[in-house]
Amino acid sequence: MGFWTLLEVACMPIFQVLIISVLGAFMATEYWNLLPLDARKSINRIVFVVFTPALVFANVAKTITFGDIVSWWFMVVNIGLTFLVGGILGWIVVKIFKPKPYQEGVVIATVSSGNLGNLLLILVPAICNEDGNPFGDHSVCKTTGLAYVSFSMALGNFFIWTYSYQLIRTSSIRWKEHQAAEEAEEASRRCNTDLDADEETQLLKGEDEEQAAVVVSETSVNHAIVAPDESNMPFSHKVFAFFRQILHELLAPPTVAAIVGFFVGAITVIKNIIIGDDAPLHVIEDSITQLGNGTIPCITLILGGNLIQGLRKPTIKVPTLLGMIIAKYVVQPAIGIGIVTGADKLGLLPSDSLFHFVLMLQFTLPPAMNIGTMTQLFDVAEAECSVLFLWTYLVAALALTIWSTIFMWILS
Repeated sequence: MGFWTLLEVACMPIFQVLIISVLGAFMATEYWNLLPLDARKSINRIVFVVFTPALVFANVAKTITFGDIVSWWFMVVNIGLTFLVGGILGWIVVKIFKPKPYQEGVVIATVSSGNLGNLLLILVPAICNEDGNPFGDHSVCKTTGLAYVSFSMALGNFFIWTYSYQLIRTSSIRWKEHQAAEEAEEASRRCNTDLDADEETQLLKGEDEEQAAVVVSETSVNHAIVAPDESNMPFSHKVFAFFRQILHELLAPPTVAAIVGFFVGAITVIKNIIIGDDAPLHVIEDSITQLGNGTIPCITLILGGNLIQGLRKPTIKVPTLLGMIIAKYVVQPAIGIGIVTGADKLGLLPSDSLFHFVLMLQFTLPPAMNIGTMTQLFDVAEAECSVLFLWTYLVAALALTIWSTIFMWILS
């Protein structure tokens, strides 16, 4: 498979994202006004509670069996390592370039969380259909590849809706603290203006001081709620609070859908009742699949709508953006080659070269689209997220082409 053919294959899913994003951007302009801020937030809640869980469940329950979970165990480790390596690289970018505190979680999540689902669903079958691919027969390659990708999607959603979800939630807390502090400072500044005012002005000024005191008091209370003092808390209470937080994140609708999908796919009796054209209750699968099909278009339209705000008031510094691109598309894929090659030499991987290829690709993918859903959900850094996605997805077209060529050369 030639370089230009690979470039075309890699560009197609990227261009699809960009075209739909541009449409979403136009729909959010004042001229069309079809996707105002309130509409984007409402659609985003539907995506979070309905569409994304449906997509995850449909793909997992349909393609994953208990045998797959056992034989492909290293993919669980590999995806965990992509988040670990990406998280460390994102943390280094944050420490070097020092973005605003509320942007740190978004930066780290963007570097660490790859698009492990819908992008691979397009890329892997397209490569399998090309003549000269190193993975054998077209139909066998495509069927096997889709199974690998579905497993990758399920695992990716589990990590994204726990690890990345926590990062964005933390950024939201910092953003609200930042806003409360600014409001308190502004109220205090208003209290100290015009020292030569008359008695009436002084009276009004006194009222402002009372309002400022209320704002400061509320800020202190909010901060206490968000970050309670744990210095005197017993160790057992800290452990309980930690596991309660983990449980809370595991109960996010997409994560619950992934767990239920694994359960249905692993138990043959239940799977035969719901999944497949001959299943008695296949109408349930069909309905869930139709709901899941709305996930990617809605997320991408919302991403485009948020992009307008980000282009009007860009707040991400260029050095930070360049650092993220280098970390995500230069350093992380190189580390991925070392991890997969080392695991193969240790005998931890199946002999299928397509499985190795998918593992390597997982270190090279652009950010997960669900990060945009999370920023909208927590009302933090939506504009910054859209700008980051614009540039990382533009660069991804070339990066995926180059690294895919290198991966196939290594595996052939």
